[in-house]
Amino acid sequence: MLRWLSGAQINPGWPATLGPLRTQAGAVSLRPVKMRDAKAWSALRIRNQNTLLPWEPTGVGSWSERHQPSAWPPLFSILRSEAKRGTVLPFVIELDGDYVGQLTVGNIQRGAVRSAWIGYWVDASHVGQGIATAAVALGVDHCFGPVGLHRLDATVQPANVASQAVLTKIGFRREGLLERYMDVNRSWRDHILFALTAEEIGDGAAATLVRSGRASFH
Repeated sequence: MLRWLSGAQINPGWPATLGPLRTQAGAVSLRPVKMRDAKAWSALRIRNQNTLLPWEPTGVGSWSERHQPSAWPPLFSILRSEAKRGTVLPFVIELDGDYVGQLTVGNIQRGAVRSAWIGYWVDASHVGQGIATAAVALGVDHCFGPVGLHRLDATVQPANVASQAVLTKIGFRREGLLERYMDVNRSWRDHILFALTAEEIGDGAAATLVRSGRASFH
């Protein structure tokens, strides 16, 4: 399920290409972000403004301004730098080789904690097809495997039922409510904290999806 790419592994498990897992929509895989993703990233983000804006942190400037192709190079540079430092794992979600979303593991902590958060988004035209669930499963297995983490957190607004369903299918459990946790769409929003530890995942998140019939190994 994992193919190492060339280069020194300063960040354990990075860079890497993960998958694929086959879903009803096609083959889902994860790969590192690339500089040439600018046009695809911009087109998807602008097209999905109405579905993403209610859930994402408040940014500076209009949505369109923040997601022009010219905004990608500086963002990519930050992601690449943080990936090299070992604090972030920035992936593109691909469906049959096409860019359909992103999955990011951030705030990676080492030492006695060995934890991080995981976040994701998928093009609205592909929602409900098991793509996000398969992508999160690949990311979880990678984090608890080569990356060497022990715990993953995810925060979701109470109204975002679809994202909560993705997490619960993988095995994340609800830990509590974080009141006024994040500035989203210019208001402080409550978020539900979900968590998963390595002991709870058994033989892997991807294997769990396969056993449930939601995916198959490609």
